[in-house]
Amino acid sequence: MTKTVTVIPGDGIGPEVTREALETIDALGLDLRFDVLDHVNADTYLRTGVSLSDEDFERVKAGDAVLFGAIGDPRVKTSDYGRGVLLRLRFDLDLFVNHRPAALLDERLSPLRDERTRKLDCVIVRENTEGLYTDIGGVLRAGTEHEMAVDADVSTHMGVSRIMEYAYSIAKRGVCMVDKSNAVRHGGQVWQRAFQEAAAKRPDITSTHLYVDAAAMKFISDPSQFDVIVTNNSYGDILSDLAAMLAGGLGNAASANINPVTGFGLYEPVHGSAPDIAGQGIGNPFGAILSSALMLEHLGWATEADALRRAVGTAIREGQCTPDLGGVLGTKEAGEAVRNALAAA
Repeated sequence: MTKTVTVIPGDGIGPEVTREALETIDALGLDLRFDVLDHVNADTYLRTGVSLSDEDFERVKAGDAVLFGAIGDPRVKTSDYGRGVLLRLRFDLDLFVNHRPAALLDERLSPLRDERTRKLDCVIVRENTEGLYTDIGGVLRAGTEHEMAVDADVSTHMGVSRIMEYAYSIAKRGVCMVDKSNAVRHGGQVWQRAFQEAAAKRPDITSTHLYVDAAAMKFISDPSQFDVIVTNNSYGDILSDLAAMLAGGLGNAASANINPVTGFGLYEPVHGSAPDIAGQGIGNPFGAILSSALMLEHLGWATEADALRRAVGTAIREGQCTPDLGGVLGTKEAGEAVRNALAAA
């Protein structure tokens, strides 16, 4: 049966890299239909004040997955636009898992000096609908010298338990839970309890715990020790970007925002809209293509997803890449290099 992917190219380099991802998916000859919402962008928001209309949200819900480009425009001075698109999709579709794989595709991309610790192949599992990003809080005496601001960090036992369950479901070697329960006691207590309950159910998986500052240090000293890291929304946001840099940079970083219960997912590269290079044709399309691989895997095309990943790896190893990875190709040429590698496999 034909599956429908809703495509939101977005802003900046989003449309450029999404175009290459779609052409690469097309080369696989799969039974997919694309519903492109190319009007969901900053231009529309600035003209109408609407980030994502209810009609467009219903189109998203009617599909099987979302392939997302990037969001953000320097002309927009508030966070309302980004929250109204990306966070609305995450929260209203209950995409409670943020799945961020990080794998070093070529040793020359590693910033680490010690060759023995460069090998990185892990997943950051980030709770995606709670934490500091729920917009619960407020401001008192705004604009005065006595201004006070509060942002609530929300942790529910249900929310933390289900992210633990997902982390253990994908683990091959071990799960490391990261928190700051020695300082953030109340939410930390919820995370500790849910972690202990989940670990007890999976004695076959090694379970470890680190405070977030120690986790960051260990990531730098030896990222190869990690298999799956599970943590809250804000810590996961930070650690996943750190992992991406250890794997070669944000240009290669893919992500999936998923609900394992409904099977729905939103897949996006995490490099952002990069307005400084938008329109120049030099944005790295590999993150978008690797996000497409995550999407295909979750839609049931695991073989094709693996083929995409191998093709990206081949292009990188052969130097057929954009300037951020040490190459000289433009966005379109880098996409063509991946498709050529697919065809040659």
